Amino acid sequence: MASLVLPMLHTLRLVAASPTPGIAADGGLVATVWELTWKGGVVMIPIVIASLVAITFAIERAIVLRRERVAPQRLLAEVLAALPGHPARSLDACRSLPSPLARVLEGGLRAWHRSAEEIEKRLIEAGLREAVALRSRLKVLSFVVGVAPMLGLLGTIFGMITAFRTVASSPDALGRTELLAGGIYEALVTTAAGLLVAIPVMLLYWLLSAMADRRLVELDSACRSLLDRHPSSGLASPATTEVSTPSAITEPEPAMA
Repeated sequence: MASLVLPMLHTLRLVAASPTPGIAADGGLVATVWELTWKGGVVMIPIVIASLVAITFAIERAIVLRRERVAPQRLLAEVLAALPGHPARSLDACRSLPSPLARVLEGGLRAWHRSAEEIEKRLIEAGLREAVALRSRLKVLSFVVGVAPMLGLLGTIFGMITAFRTVASSPDALGRTELLAGGIYEALVTTAAGLLVAIPVMLLYWLLSAMADRRLVELDSACRSLLDRHPSSGLASPATTEVSTPSAITEPEPAMA
């Protein structure tokens, strides 16, 4: 066993100490990244695709989860200003500014002539639908976090298979580290690539999940404000602008893939 491990360690020292072949002196970082991707083997293709997919969905979610897109404060002010006496004006305001907040408030305003309990039920139903929509594409990031390291591990296995196949096919392979370098290089590159994709995407996943949670809290606060304007609440005063502690629209944290 030691006769296999020691040549591999020596090879890793040679790879780290020597310049990568095929890279121009002025190639810089771009040439290095391209060389690493090329040397990583065929498994690098799905890893690169996974990284591009993660970047695309992260940018899309970052745009969608902005406060102005989810819960515009101007809409809430217009809706509350028309209540409790003019729910039709509030509905018109919701239709003029389509957003998750508008859809949630519209669900409650359509039942404005009913009891506060029925309105709250409508608000919760609409809020849960919007919560699912806000979190839906975050699952793609969670999927990439789980798949990228597995692809890196698969590439590692392929690289080690290549290295040991070289050992088995050549009686002089143990004394010639350059014959093992290709397989070990592929194994290490794919492992590093999988982790380099998974770790930043994991951070993005938790950051965007926190943004989604904040937006849900804001939707819940808006629903509380709407309920306070209902005549049966006893707080139906145009001057009521305070929002209560969020409790209506919440959703448990989704499990990581």
